[in-house]
Formats: sequence, structure tokens, C-alpha cells
Amino acid sequence: IAELKRKISSLGTPNLGAIEEYARVNERYTYLTGQRDDVLLSKKELENIIRQITSQMTEILVTEFAKIDQYFGQVFEEMFGGGKGQLVLEDPESPLSCGIEIRVQPPGKQLKTITLLSGGEKAFVATALYFAILKVRPTPFCLLDEIDAALDDRNVERFASYLHNLSKKTQFIVITHRRGTMEASDVLYGVTMQEQVVTISPYLLTSSTAVTKGNVFSGAFVRNGPYIKRE
Repeated sequence: IAELKRKISSLGTPNLGAIEEYARVNERYTYLTGQRDDVLLSKKELENIIRQITSQMTEILVTEFAKIDQYFGQVFEEMFGGGKGQLVLEDPESPLSCGIEIRVQPPGKQLKTITLLSGGEKAFVATALYFAILKVRPTPFCLLDEIDAALDDRNVERFASYLHNLSKKTQFIVITHRRGTMEASDVLYGVTMQEQVVTISPYLLTSSTAVTKGNVFSGAFVRNGPYIKRE
């Protein structure tokens, strides 16, 4: 009995508020546990949504990339007068994060990547790629700024000719300094700038709705030159 009393006394003074404290702590624990479960559930749902979106994005990218690749080959051949053009995913297993390689073979040349081409050829390939994208997703209006600046005269003619083909579905404003591009237009506008320091800033406007005689507006701001208008 003495031993039992000693053990009981060693327990110390009973905490009469333990029941209330337990209820308070248990309530807090239950609340935080519920919050944690909600967060984990939300995380799981978000991960599922992200996987679904990623899957859909991958499917759309692969499908649209294949279309652009197909049109790029066609546009490249038409604009270059032959040759081959191809878009290749560097890692087909990870299309959303991998790079894209542009492989081209101008007429009479070996197949090479775009980095091995001259500046003019790179510009023409980029133009062909842009036109291929427009074929996949036509836009009602498009502004091109000095897109033909690096092209030689022959390629400027090819560019202007192909622009006419696209003008059936898209209206274009083309800022250009190239005579060939302006000569290919249906309407040419020019404004005389009196200040000697003013930079020449021509522009070409292609429109299938704004004119009744043709599909192309063209114009140019010319330094110290006469006002030009051709219809």
C-alpha cells in the first residue's frame, strides 16, 4: 500500500482542465487535418488537370506542327522554284520542350540546316515559314515590316508574286524599300518628306476589300521626291 501511495503521489497534482484542453486541441487538430486533406485533394485535382492540358497541348502541337511542316515544304518549293524544306522536332517524345530544326535544300544545293545558309537565304526561308503558318491559320490582316530587305531582286519578285496569292484571304500592309515589291502592287501611294534627315519609309498595302480594281495597295514615303500614286 505504501508503494502504491508513493507512485500515486509521484504523479503530481491532477490537471482538472485536461478534458477541456484535450477538446480544444482535438478540435484544432481536426480542423488542420481537414485543411491538409483539402490541400492534398486540390493538389491531386490540379495535377490531373495539368496532365490533361499537357496531353491536349501535345496533341494539338503535333497536329498543327505536321500541317505547318507540310505547307512549309510546299511554300518553300514554290518560292525557291524547287528544292525541299522540312521542320523536324529535335525530340519527338517531348514536343513541348524540345527545339525545332529547320532543314532546307535550295535548288542545286545539298541538304543543310538554316544556320549554314546565307543571310538572304535565311530571310527567304523565314518568309516561307511565315507564309506556311498563314496557310494553316489565315489572319484577316497582316503587317510586314521590311520582310524583303535582305532578299535579292529575283527573290523579291518571287516574294511579291506569292504575296499576291495570299492576298485573296489576307489583307497586307508591307513596309518596304524594295522597288520590286512596290512595282508588284495594285495601288502605290507616296508622300514627300521635306527634311533631309527623314528616313525613307515605303509601305505596301494589300487589301481585297478596300479596292475594287485589284487586291493590292502599295505605297512609299520618298525623301524629297514627288507624290506618287498608281492605280
